[in-house]
Amino acid sequence: MHIRDSVALVTGANRGIGRAFVEALLDGGARRVYATARDRATLAAVVALDPGRVRPLTLDVTSASDAHAAAAAAPDVSLLVNNAAILGLGGPADVSVEALRANMETNFFGTLHVTRALLPALEAHRGAVVNMLTLVALVSMPALSAYNASKAAALSLTQSLRAELRPRGVAVHGVFPGAVDTDMIRAFALPKTPPIDVARAVLAGIEAEVEDILPDPMAQQVFAAWRHDPKAVERQFASM
Repeated sequence: MHIRDSVALVTGANRGIGRAFVEALLDGGARRVYATARDRATLAAVVALDPGRVRPLTLDVTSASDAHAAAAAAPDVSLLVNNAAILGLGGPADVSVEALRANMETNFFGTLHVTRALLPALEAHRGAVVNMLTLVALVSMPALSAYNASKAAALSLTQSLRAELRPRGVAVHGVFPGAVDTDMIRAFALPKTPPIDVARAVLAGIEAEVEDILPDPMAQQVFAAWRHDPKAVERQFASM
């Protein structure tokens, strides 16, 4: 699909990669961008990027009713960016069950709720779904056990959606970023890619019809190593 003249809905658009997506979509000529967040008040700076084209919506992705309300308010969506996510810290032996559930509710069920709600619009416009995943959906970092598991589940969902929706005219893209310079991983001391660079790379991948998008140098390097020797990458991540 083409970004120019598209109508996009971005979850978790108030900061980080979500806000960068709004900016990149505007730069790419999107006709309208629905920017969503749990607290609509946090979207003021995002709306200010282009008040004529950015429309704020309240959306807690863990709520199926919120997802359906957003879909009703945005019937013209042709591109869905499932970006909203949380990250829980802790190894599998000590992370709380509550943290595991919270990560699954947002990162897996949230993606499912919003995608299901927007399917009628996406099918009508022969649109696309973008699921923001992560390298640790492929290989786990033990200190992020809840996040790993939820994103691995989201990867499986992405593959299932792709198979189901392709015959219905909807493309499904999975994105596997490495370290991105956002609040979520600011405490981790490693090189990070600016969010706007990731967002622009993802939009280019959509237009090029790339199903699995590797939007930054770390993603590309780790994915190449993983394809060559997945056990070596597993051991590397286990030591982090």
